Amino acid sequence: MPGTLRDVVFVDGVRTPFGKAGDKGLYAQTRADDLVIRCIRELMRRHPELPPERVDDVAIAATTQIGDQGLTIGRTAALLAGLPRTVPGFAIDRMCAGAMTAVTTTASGIAFGAYDVVVAGGVEHMGRHPMGEGADPNPRFVSEKIVDTSALVMGATAENLHDRYPELTKERSDAYAVASQAKVAAAYAAGRIQKDLVPVAIRSAEKGWGLAVADEPPRPGTTLEDLATLKTPFRPHGRVTAGNAAGLNDGATACLLAAADTAAELGLPAKMRLVGDAFAGVEPEVMGYGPVPSTEKALARAGLGIDDIGLFELNEAFAVQVLAFLDHFGIKDDDARVNPDGGAIALGHPLASSGVRLMTQLARHFEAQPDVRYGLTAMCIGIGMGGTVIWENPHHEDYGKETGK
Repeated sequence: MPGTLRDVVFVDGVRTPFGKAGDKGLYAQTRADDLVIRCIRELMRRHPELPPERVDDVAIAATTQIGDQGLTIGRTAALLAGLPRTVPGFAIDRMCAGAMTAVTTTASGIAFGAYDVVVAGGVEHMGRHPMGEGADPNPRFVSEKIVDTSALVMGATAENLHDRYPELTKERSDAYAVASQAKVAAAYAAGRIQKDLVPVAIRSAEKGWGLAVADEPPRPGTTLEDLATLKTPFRPHGRVTAGNAAGLNDGATACLLAAADTAAELGLPAKMRLVGDAFAGVEPEVMGYGPVPSTEKALARAGLGIDDIGLFELNEAFAVQVLAFLDHFGIKDDDARVNPDGGAIALGHPLASSGVRLMTQLARHFEAQPDVRYGLTAMCIGIGMGGTVIWENPHHEDYGKETGK
């Protein structure tokens, strides 16, 4: 057992193409566990230098842990993916930040010396298991006024955020959403996003067998005029629409994490080094504000400032949530450092899986931008939380050196 903490590196990450939830979506007749199994198998296929028996644990997140997303899905997915029976696994839940928490939890184990190599990820089949299915919120939440009823409706919390910060207008949210769609379209045209994807065999009773090779949700060519006509389902004359928020989606992600010395021993790549992470709670009624205090906490612990961050991968659950983050830190709505290839408004947000999507995209940006030393992934989390993970770029000339702060 080491007497000091070990460095943790992000070896690789993959994801399925994201589908639209519902009877006509890509994965309407595909099991949730099969989606994440496909990701685990692809990680092992891409890294034959990793002996399967060297995987120490498999942590898979799901927000709605029932049906084909239940039964300790980390363990069952490991077995079904063909990992040795000696490899354990577990399920984890922190709503939208499930996969992010799978990463930070197992990374802590690596740093402490409990693991050398882990698989972490998440899956959400919102078509089969809508958020909150089977949940039974304690009536004291409302009867004792612990939270307002809007706290349990994510879209309503986004409207609350608009109320609290009037400068976060619908027009700004729509403009941000249009930009996200355009950036995703450009990234697809350049062949960048495809590098993250693992093809998935799909079946439809009407169309037969097929292969999912691209995300289903993006709407290239979306304009401000298109968004201006959309309904506001969470409030009459509101500001949150289907166009400036992420949709209901199906998909899975998985990544490999390792101790830096183990990665070197096995010849595994180190695409990013984990610098630090933090989670924070906020009023559940404005859960979209969560990434602000979690980022402040993570930066303080790492001895960094917001100006040290050269790339941001922010989950776009709602455009207003991202704008609240940007305004707080004095970052422009169209800052090129933020979500360079677009985000969840265009790509989709299958809840517990999204954290690893952010990390996989950031790792790709690091490789393309060796002049950037630090980046972060951050997201808001249901019931009033935020999560942030700070990463260092191994391609930077000062990689691994002390910041001096």
